[in-house]
Parts: sequence; C-alpha cells; structure tokens
Amino acid sequence: MSAALEMDGAPPVRVGTDPVARARAIAARIEADAPRIEAGKALTPEVLDALHGTALFRTLLPRAYHGEEVRPATFFRLHEVIAAADGSTGWCLCQASGCSFASAYMAPEAAWEVWGDPRAVLAWGFGTGTARVVPGGYRVSGTWGFASGNRHASWIGGHCRIIEPDGSVRRGPDGREAERTMLVRREAVRFHDVWNVVGLRGTNSDTYSFDDLFVPDAFGVCRDSDAERRIDVPLYKFTTTNLYAAGFAGVSMGIARGMLDAFTAMAKTKTAAAMTRPMRESEVIQNGIAQCEAKLRSAGAWLVEVLEEAFEVARSRGHITMDERAMIRLATTSAIHRAKEVAEWAYHEAGASAIMLGGPFERRMRDIHASAQQVQGRSAHLEMCGQHFLGMNPSGRFF
Repeated sequence: MSAALEMDGAPPVRVGTDPVARARAIAARIEADAPRIEAGKALTPEVLDALHGTALFRTLLPRAYHGEEVRPATFFRLHEVIAAADGSTGWCLCQASGCSFASAYMAPEAAWEVWGDPRAVLAWGFGTGTARVVPGGYRVSGTWGFASGNRHASWIGGHCRIIEPDGSVRRGPDGREAERTMLVRREAVRFHDVWNVVGLRGTNSDTYSFDDLFVPDAFGVCRDSDAERRIDVPLYKFTTTNLYAAGFAGVSMGIARGMLDAFTAMAKTKTAAAMTRPMRESEVIQNGIAQCEAKLRSAGAWLVEVLEEAFEVARSRGHITMDERAMIRLATTSAIHRAKEVAEWAYHEAGASAIMLGGPFERRMRDIHASAQQVQGRSAHLEMCGQHFLGMNPSGRFF
C-alpha cells in the first residue's frame, strides 16, 4: 500500500506509486511548453510545478530525506518518458537527480539543509576548482562549465582538488589527487551567460564561478567513496557516473522515441510530394519503421536487463564489480548511438516536413545531436569496454 508523503508547501506524493506513470501523467504539459522552454532557455514555472508536484526531482534521493531510492532501471525508463516530451526537461531532471546522489555521502544535518525544501534542486557542472583548507572548512575558487538547470537550482556544486595548509595537494590512497564537491547556495555564485548552442537550449547549461567562497566542512562532499557513504542500500553501491549514464541514455532514447512516434503518425496520412501512394504503403517506410522500433526496444530492454542484473549484484554482494560497470557503460553508450540512428532516419524520411520550425522534428533533431555529443555518448567508451573484456585495465575516467 502506498502512503502519502506530506512536505511543507508541496502537494502529497504517493510514495510507492510508479515514477514512470507519474512521468507519463505530466508529459503532455511538458510537451506543450517545449517551445517556451527552448526560447527562454529555462524550464517554465508550470513544468517546474509539475516536476516538483510529482516528486520526480527526488527519485535518487534517500528515503531518509523524503526521496524514493528508485531502481536504476526505473530511473532510465522515466527519463525516456520525459525526454520524449522535451529533451531539455529530461536533461535537467537527470542532471539534478544525479547531483542528489551526493546526499548519501553527507552528514544528515547538511543533507537536510540542502534538500529539506521540497523544491530543492542541486546543480553542478564540469571542471576542477581549488579548495584551500582553512579552520572549519575551505576557501573555494574556480570556474566550471555546463551547469544544466542552474536557473531553477537552489544549490550549486563545484568539484575541487584540495590544497592543504602547507600548500601541498591532497592525494588519495591510490596516489591520485583527491577531489571533493563543494556545495553553496545559488545566490553566492557568479554566472556567465554563454549557453549559445544548437540543441538542448532549454537546459541553460551556463558557466559559473566561485570567488573565494567559504564552504564549511560538512558541505564538502566526497562522492562515490565507500569510506564516506552514510546510507547503505543497493542503490548507492552504484556510482554517480552509472546513474548519469543510465539517465542520459534515457534522454537520448526518449528524444528518438518522440521523433519516431511523430514520424509514424505523419506517415499514416501523408503522401509525399511527387508520389502517388501514401507513405504508409511504401515498403521502404514500412521496413524502416519496423527496424527503428526494433533498435529502440532492443536497446532499451538490454539496458534494463543490465541495470537490473547490476542491482541484484549490489543487493546480494554489497557492491558491484568492474564487470557490471563495463556492461552499464556498454549498454548506455550503445543506447545513445541507436537512438541517434533512429532519430536521423525519421528526420530524413520526413522530407521537407522535418525542417519546419515548430514542427515535431526540427528541435528534436538538434536535441538528439547535442545529447549524443555529451560525454556519456563518446565512442571511446567502447574502446574502454573492449579493454576490460580483453583483461586490460580501462584507462578512462568515465568508466
């Protein structure tokens, strides 16, 4: 039986209900606002209300902080649904959810300060700043890029190397530079409006800076550290990268699903210029739609299988191994590539209808290519997987 979760200022969310079903319930609202999201480079207030009202920003947050701790396969599937409606919304949701993973590595008092507000969102970007150890915390400076969803975030994080009081760089047991993520309230951050891009414009993934900010010890987080993990459940035996890969694969798959569904609907009624038969009677179109359905459904089913197998390993053994990490990386990268292939086929076969602004194809085509360009879609990941299968040590950071 599900129970209502009451949070100050927010409608009750049915804990135990299906997050994918909740995503479907708001998909039409998101799709209707997609042009405004792109034009304004931000999620609309109505879409934010829908996401918060269905608690979708809290799916990876621990139950101890009014989160859901959903299974990774569910996390993947809900992003397919959201991104089919709008890629930028799916991207922002995945980014914020992955950031909330940090809560499992924080002292409860600090985690509650960040996520106690039911509309709390943490965002961060890519890069490495400097955190100098001082009494009670750190003095932090740096500039980071790609802060997706920063306009609706309440907290911002910056990944930093640690400089000890004697000027030396802190290193971990393996000899590598130690890294901690410093969390500060959004109002303390300086933003740079540089997000002028082809696709995923609505994410407003701007650059930002910390200018010698003081960050207390409790808000300097070491993510994905077994020694600092405070919540011991299977979900947090995965790494942040594992969940980002799964969620962003869902975004690419969702964009492609939106494209294919729009094309299929159009093909049922359209007769292409200079043709005498409706598109639906074309063997080329019939075969192509079937092939694309097979690509999307098989890629998604395989990724769900891989994520479920890894979850069972985490539950039974208390950790996941390099074998599970390699398969997650292979399945997520493959899903992103298959999604791009499907989107490109649908766009091409739609003919001149695809190039019209405001139609169901043009923005999605730009979004799928922006999505596939991101680090989770790199072809180099396949090389690292091959290294593992051949008994070598994968050399990439994002493995």
